[in-house]
Parts: sequence; structure tokens; C-alpha cells
Amino acid sequence: MHKTLSLLFLLLALPHTLAAQNRLTEAKAEIEKLILMSGAEKVGVAVYDTDNKQTLMLNEREVFHAASTMKLPVMMELFRRASDKRLLLTERLEVKNKFYSIIDGSEYSLDRRDDSDEEVYRRLGQPMTILELTEHMITMSSNLATNLLIEKAQPEKVMELLAKLGINDTKVLRGVEDQKAFNAGKNNVTTAYDLMLMLKAIHERKVGNGKACEKMIQILGGQRFNDGIPAGLPRDATVAHKTGSITKHNHDAALVMPALRKPYLIVVLTRGIADEKKSDKLIANISRVVYVALAP
Repeated sequence: MHKTLSLLFLLLALPHTLAAQNRLTEAKAEIEKLILMSGAEKVGVAVYDTDNKQTLMLNEREVFHAASTMKLPVMMELFRRASDKRLLLTERLEVKNKFYSIIDGSEYSLDRRDDSDEEVYRRLGQPMTILELTEHMITMSSNLATNLLIEKAQPEKVMELLAKLGINDTKVLRGVEDQKAFNAGKNNVTTAYDLMLMLKAIHERKVGNGKACEKMIQILGGQRFNDGIPAGLPRDATVAHKTGSITKHNHDAALVMPALRKPYLIVVLTRGIADEKKSDKLIANISRVVYVALAP
């Protein structure tokens, strides 16, 4: 009887699943046209629908400079450690602007003019909690907060966490503005597929405990830079996401929670567009196409 009911359920669900995949296939063709018109050198897209497990993939394993999307796995490692009682998010770290290159240990500092968050610099010499710094790292993409936190998290531990989650192409090697490492080609890199897996792990409460994952989603929901994926969505859609940009690279990775359906994951990584407003528009247009396909 149980097997019969299971088979009946699958047969009833099949038309819905096939229809969803057909819509995503049509969306993929439309996205390819948008990319072609944009003049981008390369765009990686990864979409996962938590409702019916359907996907849309395009250059999903192409390796990109991670820019600030590397801040997502740093947060994940800190919250995993907090879940294991090996770290307190209320622990205070002194705010400093002195870091050391992974190449030769030489000292370097961040240029506050190149940072998107002035607040952390105003706290130099003062303590901030790990939670406060994490919120600045994610919502305002603070580079200074990031370098303080990556020292605490340790790049090798971040990589160990990613490996346990089956995330294999992302490399978190260093903090921000380590020029000697950059010159030596030692960069943080990622793929659209890997970032999708990171968000999926958080959504499925597989990073630490459920409370930690809920808090990470809340922090991602406070993102201040919303010209990419959120700009292609209706106002009633809630978005928890992390952006990243560096010269000719512009990225956005999101958990999208529409008002009337289950959430979906979407990651768009772009390379080769010099004007960030144009790459933002491309990301927003791709986001709009995916939304229409999944929530018509």
C-alpha cells in the first residue's frame, strides 16, 4: 500500500516537475541572449529550486575571482565554530589596520578610501564583537571587518568546512588587499555552482545548527547593495544575498523567498564588463527572467 501511494504521488507530481523544467529551459535560452547582448566575457549562472529540485546551469563551474563573495564562507566557518561552542560571537576583537601578507609575512594596511564601510575605521583601537564585525562584513561588505575575521576564522579552516560540504572549486586563501599575494596569483576564487551549494547548505540548516543558519540568513537579508538580483524582483520577494565586485567582475548570490512559493537559489557571476551599472543591469535582468520562470 505504501509503495502504491508513493508511486501515485510521483505520478501526480511529474507534470508539475516537467513543466517547471521546461520553463527553466526556456529561461536559459533567454538568459543566453541577454549575456550575448551585454558583451560580457563570461557569465556563470546557477539556479536551484527548493520546491521541485529543478536547476538551471550555465557556465556554473567556470572559475571567477571571488571578490567579496568570499566573505560568505568566512561567515559560515565562524557560525559553524560558534555552533560547536568553540567560539563566542560575543567575543571582542580589537579593530586594527595591520595585516600580514601570505607570501612573505610583510605588513600591509587597507586603504579606507577603497572600502565600502567607513564605520569600522572609526572604531580603530576599540573592540567590536565577532557578530558586529560579521554584520559589517556581509551587509556593508567591509574589507577591514573581513580581514579581522579571516584572521580569526583561518583560511585553512574555511577550506576544510567547504570540503566537508562537497564544495571543491572555491579557494579562500587570504584577506583583502594583500598586493603581494595578488601579484603572485594567489587569489580567492569561486564558481556559481559552489556559491549555490553554500547557500543551499545554509538554507537546509547544514552549517552548524538551525539557529546559526537562521541568523546567517537574517544577516544576508540585511544586505545594503541591492542593484543586482533584488532589482529584478517584485517588492514582496525577500532576498538574503551577498554581492561582490572588483575590476570588471560583478557578482550576486542569493536565497530568494517569493511571497507565494517556496524559496529558490540563484547565483550570477560576471566578468568583463567595465561599467558596474551595466553588469548590475544584466544581473537584475537574469534575476527577472528566473523569477518569471519559477513564479509565473
